[in-house]
Amino acid sequence: MTAIVIDNTHVATVDAAGTEHPAGHVVVEDGVITAVGPGPAPHVEGARRIDGAGCLATPGLINTHHHLYQWATRGYATDHTLFEWLVDLYPTWGRLRPAHVAAANTAGLAWLALSGCTTAADHHYVYPDGQAAELVDVQIAAAARIGLRLHLARGSMDRGVSDGGLPPDRIVEDLDAALAATADAVDRHHDPAPGSMLRIAVAPCSPFSVSTDLLRESAALARDKGVRLHTHLCETVDEAEFCAEVHGCDPVEYMDRVGWIADDAWLAHAVHLDDRARARLGAAGTGVAHCPSSNARLGTGLADVPGMLAAGIPVGLGVDGAASQEAGHLGEELRQAVYTARQRHGPHAMDARTALRLATAGGARVLGRDAEIGSLEVGKQGDIALWDLTGLGHAGIADPVTAFVLGPAAPLRLLAVAGAAVVADGELRTADTETLAKDLAAASADLREARDA
Repeated sequence: MTAIVIDNTHVATVDAAGTEHPAGHVVVEDGVITAVGPGPAPHVEGARRIDGAGCLATPGLINTHHHLYQWATRGYATDHTLFEWLVDLYPTWGRLRPAHVAAANTAGLAWLALSGCTTAADHHYVYPDGQAAELVDVQIAAAARIGLRLHLARGSMDRGVSDGGLPPDRIVEDLDAALAATADAVDRHHDPAPGSMLRIAVAPCSPFSVSTDLLRESAALARDKGVRLHTHLCETVDEAEFCAEVHGCDPVEYMDRVGWIADDAWLAHAVHLDDRARARLGAAGTGVAHCPSSNARLGTGLADVPGMLAAGIPVGLGVDGAASQEAGHLGEELRQAVYTARQRHGPHAMDARTALRLATAGGARVLGRDAEIGSLEVGKQGDIALWDLTGLGHAGIADPVTAFVLGPAAPLRLLAVAGAAVVADGELRTADTETLAKDLAAASADLREARDA
């Protein structure tokens, strides 16, 4: 593996002290950061040297919540509430086949890479017609092809319409089948080693599509296997009303009862939390994946991230599924996080550096990997984004971090994962994007034709 030396650039390490080096360097050897600091880089024999003048070096961005299969169903139900959107899309998702998922995942991961993402958590919970193992394999192959670290959150649903849930009965699993398939995914694929490119999480979908037994047994399974837990929670007011009616409590209290409010779990959205719920999550160290653009697209509300951070909740960013947020650009979520916080609390609620921390060190903590990724420090993985701020869109903004977060999407000079170039000079180097686009268009057209039939 060729060493990389990035020199003469503004380095935002996002370490605990928030250290920055206005004319600094980063060195990666054998996939690991071996030097970072001010001034010129040390000499490394045979290294690829990059002059980073006018650029900003940050840790690779970390996407803590996605549904990559939804890249094949973008543009549907564009003016719906969450529950209306789900009811509209579930029948189409029930037609998913491995070829659809392969095209969607590969395209979605490629786009994430072009948006500066080096680690992605993907929550897949639709397994029609007993295709569980095959679809898991397809997702993993897509991540290996693009070259990103994958946290595959193996989802499940066992509460169909006949049991008061939203999904059609034909796309839910029974409890034993869901647990067995999830355990199989962990046993076959989870790699707990430092620097791992693949982790598996246990991820039943949501309280309104999953039975209490599946939630409780999933928590037990995750702890038996030593993996993390993930689900949706508190995304809409409807969900809170559902939990009150069915379980006699709010969603956070319900999840606490079934063993989920702990530091090995993270929750997507958490838009509707009161002070007591935030305190409970913060005390337990339960993480949150904040998805501001998806929340805006579905009109679910403004998550109180400043309130979460004040309560001690680990918070990362997510783009969410591409059918609820067609742009899917992780870099743009930093700006959206700032805007959402300020819409709730005014202009002092969040600054650019806090948003950068959410997208890097915050996401690493949410995924339980803050010892390995999320900051540019010696000994951590060589996951680096080098943003080119020399163009028209950023000219004249003196502070590079402000330019990156509040300006337009910045092109990538380099995106490295464990020191391997995934994007260079704005181009994906691991796959042909024109081919990926054609494959995705074909998968989308096939699903649309079946939907319209």
